[in-house]
Amino acid sequence: MATATDRPRRERRRVDGVLLLDKPTGCSSNAALQRVKRAYGAAKAGHAGTLDPAASGLLPVCFGEATKFAQGLTDADKTYEALVELGVTTTTGDAEGEVTGRHAVAVSPEAIEAALGRFRGAILQVPPMHSALKRQGQPLYAYARRGEEVARAPRPVTIHELRLLEGSGTRLRLLVRCSKGTYVRVLAEDIGRGLGCGAHLAGLRRTAVGAFAVAQAHPLDVLEAMTPGERDGLLLPVDALLEGLPSLQLDAAAAAAFRHGRAVRTPSGAAAGLLRAYGPEGEFLGVGCHDTVRGEVLPSRVVAAAAGGAVSVPASAA
Repeated sequence: MATATDRPRRERRRVDGVLLLDKPTGCSSNAALQRVKRAYGAAKAGHAGTLDPAASGLLPVCFGEATKFAQGLTDADKTYEALVELGVTTTTGDAEGEVTGRHAVAVSPEAIEAALGRFRGAILQVPPMHSALKRQGQPLYAYARRGEEVARAPRPVTIHELRLLEGSGTRLRLLVRCSKGTYVRVLAEDIGRGLGCGAHLAGLRRTAVGAFAVAQAHPLDVLEAMTPGERDGLLLPVDALLEGLPSLQLDAAAAAAFRHGRAVRTPSGAAAGLLRAYGPEGEFLGVGCHDTVRGEVLPSRVVAAAAGGAVSVPASAA
């Protein structure tokens, strides 16, 4: 998870919550994060799941205590709308690169469907040279900028859904729902290679991250034009990141013990494994692991109590 650099502490406040940002094209994920952090005057923030500058769409931003639980979003499946240009290949596999070839396009709907079918499910994908993956301490893009190519081992990814939304001339608009680590531009190149005409990724928009959809997100320019109170009202609670976990209600004594990292006894019938823990007033305490044999929950990540002046969104219903 990328974490923004803090400005002087006197200018910052503690903010706890999650913002669903609709990142525009033309700025990096980190640049968008810095602008959001500045707008909120937040002391700590990070984004979950990088989007390339040329891509737009859903970029979840976690503030304060929410950063402790952001890994689930980073690891979650992602959904994209991808615009694939057939017949043109580039150095980077997307529209940012230099054109390396132009080829005639004569493909039928049946050929397109057959090509898409070959990439559904579990596949192996070779990471692109223009990526941040490191080799001997250097990102691959550093080698690419020097005109060097290094061997990359194929990596397993899963394409859960891949279907044609629209096809017009040499352009295909695809829906792609995939696992963490999938490079959609590599997928576009591979589809073009399978069709025999080459292709590159002409446009990309992320429409979902896990259970969150871009329809819930807020454009960056609109966000920056709001009043501080309006912006604060857009934040989701920290436990919105964990709604898939069963919850556990604790009394005051157990809640205090949990906050201090001590195991607490659990009532019969509590679910095994990870649980969301809440205090007697419905306040979110953190996540613990329920040991059904011992009949207790051991805290694994605990939320620090909000101090005066902090912005902390009330927890979801436990």
